[in-house]
Amino acid sequence: MNRIKIVQGDITDLDTEAIVNAANNELQLGSGVAGAIRRKGGPSIQEECGRIGPIKIGGAALTKGGNLKAEWVIHAASMGFGIPTTAESLRSSTIASLRIARDKRIKSVAFPALGAGVSGFPIDECAKIMIGEVKKFLAENEYPIEVVFCLFGERDYGVFAEALGNIEQGISNKEC
Repeated sequence: MNRIKIVQGDITDLDTEAIVNAANNELQLGSGVAGAIRRKGGPSIQEECGRIGPIKIGGAALTKGGNLKAEWVIHAASMGFGIPTTAESLRSSTIASLRIARDKRIKSVAFPALGAGVSGFPIDECAKIMIGEVKKFLAENEYPIEVVFCLFGERDYGVFAEALGNIEQGISNKEC
């Protein structure tokens, strides 16, 4: 069974048990994915983030999903205010998010392209790192059962679909 799926759409509309927020370490829901989560999920998510944050860059935190279809939101802090996403913070926040899903026995979790929006991390490198880390994690863990990468734009969807195909065929670079 393939445990990784790639879809195009709005992550806040997905019917997965959890969605991942492309968060800053202060857990302030501003723009991009975080802004969409704030608007659709309601104020309770930001209120809960305010009680939890700040967290370390490269870490992750869990809140309820408010008015979202998803029961949970995992806030992956690949960046901070004025501190852009790096390969290491992307890798670390992806793994931290997966550990939360595993520990809570969350069956399905959806990720956006962490750091590729507001932080400006290159989408192709983002796809290779995130998919590579997810594949390694799933090989050693039962949960999450399914990981969905949800990309808003057609171009980003294509980049992730190509990266997944390359990784599955063993064409990926050593960084993955």
